[in-house]
Amino acid sequence: MYCHIKDLSKHVGDTVTLRGWLYNRRDSGKIAFLVIRDGTGLCQCVVAKSPETESFFEQSRRLGQESAVKVTGLVRANEKQIGGHEIDVSGLEVVGESTDFPITPKPHGIDFLFKNRHLHFRSRRQWHILRVRASVIDEIRSYFNRNGFTLIDTPIFAPAAGEGAQTLFEVDYFGEPVYMAQTGQLYVETACMAFGKVYCFGPTFRAEKSKTRRHLTEFWMVEPEIAYAELDDVIAVAEDFVHAIVQRVLKDHREDLEFLGRDIASLEAIQKPFYRLTYSEAADLLHSSKAKDLLQNDLETKNARIDELKKAIEEKDKQSEAQGVKQWQKDKLVAELAEHREELGDLEEEVKNIPHHMDLAANFQWGKDLGGSDETIISRLHDRPTFVTHYPRDVKAFYMKKNEQDDRICNNFDLLAPQGYGEIIGGSQREDSYDELMAQINRHELDPADYAWYLDLRKYGSVPHGGFGLGVERTIAWMCGLKHIRETIPFPRMMGRFYP
Repeated sequence: MYCHIKDLSKHVGDTVTLRGWLYNRRDSGKIAFLVIRDGTGLCQCVVAKSPETESFFEQSRRLGQESAVKVTGLVRANEKQIGGHEIDVSGLEVVGESTDFPITPKPHGIDFLFKNRHLHFRSRRQWHILRVRASVIDEIRSYFNRNGFTLIDTPIFAPAAGEGAQTLFEVDYFGEPVYMAQTGQLYVETACMAFGKVYCFGPTFRAEKSKTRRHLTEFWMVEPEIAYAELDDVIAVAEDFVHAIVQRVLKDHREDLEFLGRDIASLEAIQKPFYRLTYSEAADLLHSSKAKDLLQNDLETKNARIDELKKAIEEKDKQSEAQGVKQWQKDKLVAELAEHREELGDLEEEVKNIPHHMDLAANFQWGKDLGGSDETIISRLHDRPTFVTHYPRDVKAFYMKKNEQDDRICNNFDLLAPQGYGEIIGGSQREDSYDELMAQINRHELDPADYAWYLDLRKYGSVPHGGFGLGVERTIAWMCGLKHIRETIPFPRMMGRFYP
């Protein structure tokens, strides 16, 4: 009987067959321990030398990492083992051999792992992250489908900019220049006038020359659009939507989050209502003693940790070179040293940047857009997501609606995830006046001819409407507590990285 590892609890005392791959192996002479993974979990399979196992026992001791196998045996409950179950093996079939698998249990550098991304998926950390991604995407679709939104597929090739023209990827389209879509928003707006509530969901592209932990050149975004909606209506949907994603991940992925070391209590604290600040209040917060104290404390804490790491590295270097150190001890020290050196490098880079971030915050001027370090400070000063609203019009997209009380600002918002994760949503009420939209197109020095179809929406039954875009990868990075967005997507595309 074939069985998935996730279902072993239903088959204690039964003889089953697992179909999977060898994740790890060790042996102690007369017993071989095979850790098998099958895509649903991991299970230790015990091969004891006996007349019953004689035909495959020696083979089990020589199996290469990631060999494809079928393992048959009796299921036993064992809470001490990975997955809570164990199999006493009575049969072993090698389906596909594997030799010299490149990603071994020893430490590897980031560049090496991402050059081997097609194999990196098999590592436990990536398996847990991409499981969470699958559920986040499922909840995104489920949320909008159950709340009366209609899915509209928008084009990947676009004739003009939807966001800043400086981040366009140009493509030769049968002799004419077109651009990879930065957003589906302008197109999905057309559909909200037909269906009322709509959303698009797919890949988007930004040619930003950035290598920060928050940037990819290709990423996935979901963009709902709502007719007869003003700014507060759009914010209410965004708040309920993000709360639903958090609840789904907590419900289905506690074990994944625990493996990743995520502070689950901080996610459980994500309850409605979220915080709300105007852009002007956010600027005041950056100038406040709270922001200064936060960064000063960072400087002191991280410098102290740097000193600890340097001492630990020095001690472990000596231990690894000492006489009589067993190989398994040396391997453990090498792994710990690699982790310490990676953490040290990250901390030294962060400490080097803190004075600059302090200067940016203290001298932030009204009228500038919030930068990544500004968003980090604001989000770290709040334990729930924070809406920042009413930015200056000059730093935002041409389609955002001018505020009626203050024409310097627009009716927009960004949603910042807590703990320093920064912006995960950008949204706004859209400009519904033909004349105002035309003025904005001219003000941004865009060609009105490229937006003639978009302007038509303001000529034929225009209504107040708005929407937002949520970046899937940034949201997953926050959910999983990851340092870098590159781990959240199967094949990351960044500056200098497009293989495999």
